[in-house]
This record gives sequence, structure tokens and C-alpha cells, in this order.
Amino acid sequence: MEIRQLEAFAAVMSTGSMTGAARLLDRSQPAVTRLVHELQDSVGYPLLTRHGPRVTPTQEGFLFYEEVKQLLANWRWLQTRSSEIAQGDSEPLVLAATSAVAVGLLPQALREVELDAGPAPVRLQTASPERVVQTVMAGGAQLGAASLPLEHRGLQVLWIGQAPCVAVLAEGDPLATAPRAAIQDLASRRIITLADPYRLRHRIDAALASTGAAGGMIETNSSVNAQALVRAGLGVALLDPLTAFGVPMQGVRALPLDRDIPFFFGVIVPEGRPPNPRLQALAEALRRAARQVPGFVEHPPTAHADLLQAAQAGAASATETTTSPT
Repeated sequence: MEIRQLEAFAAVMSTGSMTGAARLLDRSQPAVTRLVHELQDSVGYPLLTRHGPRVTPTQEGFLFYEEVKQLLANWRWLQTRSSEIAQGDSEPLVLAATSAVAVGLLPQALREVELDAGPAPVRLQTASPERVVQTVMAGGAQLGAASLPLEHRGLQVLWIGQAPCVAVLAEGDPLATAPRAAIQDLASRRIITLADPYRLRHRIDAALASTGAAGGMIETNSSVNAQALVRAGLGVALLDPLTAFGVPMQGVRALPLDRDIPFFFGVIVPEGRPPNPRLQALAEALRRAARQVPGFVEHPPTAHADLLQAAQAGAASATETTTSPT
């Protein structure tokens, strides 16, 4: 398996044809075809099926492509860093974060660090919480920021934050003028919320279950997507507060809820590798940015297990209350 084979495969996936990939790579079409065939022989299973001039990825091809994209991104980053090192440039910040933190807190924190210490190369990868944890544990990022749980062997939690979830409504919604949104008032409405069933979504579902909500649901993996759906009049959203307050969207309004649905998040670094001064400054800048989120409460890393247990117990209690006979 060679880099040029992976590049040929990635180009075919991007363009949808061998001919398009050849133009993209400035190679001949037979050369690209040969490289892809060699790669398939190397991995031992088909990555593409051909239909005339077009190609279709196999299921294995899609899965393999996700890994190839990451490897090629790392390869390009290595090439860039080798040049920067030769030129004496400063060490880059390599970060991984969920979209909520990436759009809600990181821009402000990075700006603060650069105003104090000057600009430096930055590589920011947004991913699911599980992927953020995996990336930091594997050494692919120097610092990560994601929702709990974060306590894993090989990770050091620097700090944990908690903030209450919010309701996001279209500006013309009759409920948008209230000082806060009552969960019960949303029971008959179409709810837009996050798709992950085992993190924040679990607590949101428990709160809605206590109202007997039956208005249908739209799921998405992005708080920004959810706000755009609200703006289009497709429903009301229950979301983490970072995106709603960090990146306010025109045409919608974020309201506090009459019930506390806690959103827990934190900052992590690889265990046994103390963050350099710039990373430490960024972690502190993220903490200061989080303090501006309404209702923010900071917890020490040692509180991780207790916070998760309390959140899970609260969600279970709400569900039991709903399902108990009366």
C-alpha cells in the first residue's frame, strides 16, 4: 500500500470517475486505474465497482475512504510541518473538538491566545465526541474539547464545565417573547434535537418524556443545523447552549428552559504529556470563554464520575416518573 495509490483512490472518490481523478492528479487515466487496482489487490477486497465511465464505491470502499482521508490529511500536515520546522516556525496547535465547542468557544479562545502570544499554525478537526476522545488518545491531537464522558485511560481532563440546555425558537414564534420556555409548552410541538442517544440526547429525551410529548422529532448531528431548521419554521430545538449563545443565528431566539437539562463538556490532553505553554493558555482561554455562557458552572476533573452518575440518575428518575402508574 503506497501513498500514491491512496491519493488515486481518494481522487476517484472525490470526482466519481477514473477520468476525473486523472485530471485532478494530472496523470493518465490508465495510470490512475492501475494504482486503484493495485490498492484493491493490497487490501484484499473491492473498493469500487465500475459502470461504464462511472464508478460506485462498495460499502467497504466508503469505510476505507474515511480512514484514507484522515491519513492523507496527516500526510499533508507532515509535509507542511517539515517545511515550517526548516524555516524555524513556531509549534502548531493541533486540536480536536465537537462542533458545539468548535463554533461556540474555540474562535474566541484562539483569538485571545493570538492577541497575547501572536499567531501560530492551527489545525482544528471537528468530530463526534467519541472521535475527539479517540484522536487525543491516539496522539492525533494535542488538546481536545467535547461532551462527557471524557475520563479514559491515557487522557488527562483539565477542567469540566456544565451549562443548562436552551430552547431555540423562530423569532415569530408566539413563545419566543417569553422570558423562558416551559418544557410543557413544547410538548405538542415538533422537536429538533441531536441524534446521539447516549450523551446529551438521553437527558433531553427524559425531560420530554415527563411531558408526554408527541409532536414528532427531527434529529441532526449539528446544533448549527438545528438552528437553521428552526429558522425555516420546522419546529423548536432543544440544544446545548454553546452554539446557541456562541454563534447566534439571525431569525431565531434562544431561551432558558424552566427545567435544568445539564450539558457537560470538558477539555482533555494526552496523559503523561503536560501541555506546552501555548496549549495551557488555550485551555484557560476556553475556560474563560465558557464562563460567559449563561448558567455556566465549573467542576474539577475529580467530579467526572459523580457528574455523570447524577445526570444519569436524573434522567432515569424523569423517565420513571412518566411511566409510573397513577
